[in-house]
Amino acid sequence: MEHYLRNLPGSLYGADKSAVANKMAENNAILLLLNGQDDGTNPAGEMMGQPLYQNEIQVEGHSWYINQDYTHRDATFEEILHMVHDTGIGVDGNGGLPGALPDFQAEIRAAQENALAENLWGIGQAEWIEELTAENSLSQEYLASVIDAYYGLWGAWSESATHGMWGLYVAKTREEIPTEDPLGAALTSKFFHPYLTYNARIDADFEGVFSLRFASDLPYTHHAQYLKDVTLTGSHDSGVRVNQLDNRITGNSGSNTVVFSGDSSEYTVQRDGDEVVVTDNTSDRDGVNTLVGIEKLEFTDQTIEL
Repeated sequence: MEHYLRNLPGSLYGADKSAVANKMAENNAILLLLNGQDDGTNPAGEMMGQPLYQNEIQVEGHSWYINQDYTHRDATFEEILHMVHDTGIGVDGNGGLPGALPDFQAEIRAAQENALAENLWGIGQAEWIEELTAENSLSQEYLASVIDAYYGLWGAWSESATHGMWGLYVAKTREEIPTEDPLGAALTSKFFHPYLTYNARIDADFEGVFSLRFASDLPYTHHAQYLKDVTLTGSHDSGVRVNQLDNRITGNSGSNTVVFSGDSSEYTVQRDGDEVVVTDNTSDRDGVNTLVGIEKLEFTDQTIEL
């Protein structure tokens, strides 16, 4: 939720999200963190609020995340967005709560109606679409499909080479959205950050190098490529491979290595108190990385101990 409500300077609807946050409070927004899964067996799921189930939460570095296990697919982005949309942005039509951004909702509605009419979303789901229509949740489910693809949550899904969100949305990755669903693509930059703004705490059981750079042989990097602020937890001697963003990386109690893409001569390394700042002098490659509690820097030509 912190990610969705963080201001996006220069954006049309997200430059100051305080009105959205305040409207959520006025509308009594509640997130229910529930045991089990969404199978109807937990009676707490009938309580007032937005449910998010234990078996639909992936922690960065956990096996469900690393393997992109879609039997435990990460529904946190979808469900929390539903809460922000329903109680903060606002939903037009019957039963909708008054929101802070009716103009944005009008654009979301127009994109959703176009996607449904052009068979870009809701593909092969006529009965489900009828249910959503009756409960006035078409625009919420549509936006969640767009944003899930935007943040790489369906890139590793193997049951379709082209479609995301269980096959009902025409785009699977961020790169595909502008071509396949231009109106959906237009929504993203008006409210949503291009990267994930929260600090991702890597699971304490993770061992090896956690990659923030996309690699086709690492399914989780479809999603992890949008992270920029990570903290290693636990005590394993783990590492982090940086991406092109300006990363902030914090080590754990083990010996930690940060991995870069070029030779050491192509970087500037500076100490600033307890922090080490590593700047890539090649543009659009490894960015500026602020490191805390890191013991080694691994370049393509050598490894440097700090």
